[in-house]
Amino acid sequence: MLVYSMSVSVDGFIKDREGAFDWSGPDDEQFRVHLEQTGELGGFLCGRRLYETMLPWETDPSLREDELRSAFADVWCALPKTVFSRTLGSVRGNARLARLPVAEEAAAAREATGKDIGIGGAGLAATAIGLGLVDELRMFRYPVVVGGGTPFLPPVTEDIRLNLLETRTFGSRVVYERYERARDPFPAGE
Repeated sequence: MLVYSMSVSVDGFIKDREGAFDWSGPDDEQFRVHLEQTGELGGFLCGRRLYETMLPWETDPSLREDELRSAFADVWCALPKTVFSRTLGSVRGNARLARLPVAEEAAAAREATGKDIGIGGAGLAATAIGLGLVDELRMFRYPVVVGGGTPFLPPVTEDIRLNLLETRTFGSRVVYERYERARDPFPAGE
């Protein structure tokens, strides 16, 4: 499965109007879930900005400030990543630059592992959603309205039917929502 997971405001944005996302820092309870979910992945497709945002987990020892964050850094460093960029000439860590279109890279990543593949970066995920490649959406919905910015989901030309698989409310009041893409057509009359 190809899984798109991000922190999102109540009004559906992953970054606010100024490009900030400081409102979306996870507490330890959420961080444990991120660690568990990342540990279940067999690979990750990411856009340039997300790659650059996450690179310190591979390069900055100060992020290993406690056992939980050190464990996440270990999992993130071990995860094979494919970076989509028109501007980067090279990447560091356990990453490589994409050489093929999104659909082909996603297929190759799936074939390389028996695990789910993560995808992140709003633009890259929008492309994958438009191609019908994303199987699961995971949102950590923060209790904040930011009024604009980078949307979690792109505009679509056809409805995308989803099945709700799971919800959870954290002590921080963040609500986790997990949906799978429904592969069956809408029943008659809906």
